[in-house]
Amino acid sequence: MRFEVAYGRMDEQALLVVDSASPLTARQVIETSGILQRFPEIDLDVNKIGIFGKAAKLDAVLVEGDRVEIYRPLVADPKEVRKRRAAEGKVMRKGGGENGAPST
Repeated sequence: MRFEVAYGRMDEQALLVVDSASPLTARQVIETSGILQRFPEIDLDVNKIGIFGKAAKLDAVLVEGDRVEIYRPLVADPKEVRKRRAAEGKVMRKGGGENGAPST
């Protein structure tokens, strides 16, 4: 069985492959991959994980081909950023055009 472990930070990203004869948990794949030695800032008690972008627990049993993603803590709370923008009178708009008008 083949699994992947993904982790990224601003200056470096890693996608490691783990092969196993039997199913493994997300924790086992992470520990087997060697990513904890490569990125010592990862703390599995703090960092959240996911499988293909969906939140998961460390004891989740993986299936062939699963990719375990280790997430960094958020630098800024998205809700607080939106509140701050609203307080400053800035409006978030789709399209990126001048004054919200579509670009031509």
